[in-house]
Amino acid sequence: MMQRTLFLIATLAVTFATVCDAQSKKAKKDGFVQIFDGKTLNGWEGDPTYWRVENGVLVGEITPATLLKTNSFIIWKGGEPADFEFTGEFNITAEGNSGINYRSDRLTDVPFALRGYQADIDGKMRYTGQNYEERKRTTLAYRGQKTTIPAYTGSATPEGVRANVKNNAWNGLTVTGSLGSSDSLKTFIKPEDWNKFHLVVKGNHLQHYINGVLMSDVTDEDTVNGMRKGLLGVQVHVGPPMKVQYRNLMLKTL
Repeated sequence: MMQRTLFLIATLAVTFATVCDAQSKKAKKDGFVQIFDGKTLNGWEGDPTYWRVENGVLVGEITPATLLKTNSFIIWKGGEPADFEFTGEFNITAEGNSGINYRSDRLTDVPFALRGYQADIDGKMRYTGQNYEERKRTTLAYRGQKTTIPAYTGSATPEGVRANVKNNAWNGLTVTGSLGSSDSLKTFIKPEDWNKFHLVVKGNHLQHYINGVLMSDVTDEDTVNGMRKGLLGVQVHVGPPMKVQYRNLMLKTL
């Protein structure tokens, strides 16, 4: 009996080691690295009033007692990715507003604030999947659009860009194709449930996928305001109480 037990233990150990080795090789082959451990906020920086880890997921929450005056982010401290793929899952309440910022810079006069490209996410699924540039050029592509952003010929400062957007003087974008209507693409997104996102960012080409479906596609030829690398973070937005959850955050540099 003892010998049989030892044999079974040894067999299980070998099997476990084989599985782990296969998983390690697959991870190495795919090139994706886990950037949220599901247990702690190690490697991230944000306001603990709004961000915590709960049941293995990253939770951003606004309560009636913690309403925001400005959007707040939790920011990954692992570097400033340039060309990359970023995958994960999100789940947002109906009144929620969030987004995944990338190639962004951090403001010095507002705590935990980012400025830059954003894969938009909202609970009513009006904007989820679009490309919105936080605190800068605003909407770069609505859901269902393939767009090209022309070279910018106005003010080179973010303040000038925002002023021109407000005054309808920004030279904007060109819609070059359709990925489907916003309403038809919305049917692929599950409200108040887990959805998978996949961002593919290479050079000046920015693609946002939700549940395997391409939702927006931007080619940014504006070398003045477009960023080629920058910070990564996720957002809780000014507005009513809300909750957003993220999990399985994986990053692959290209």
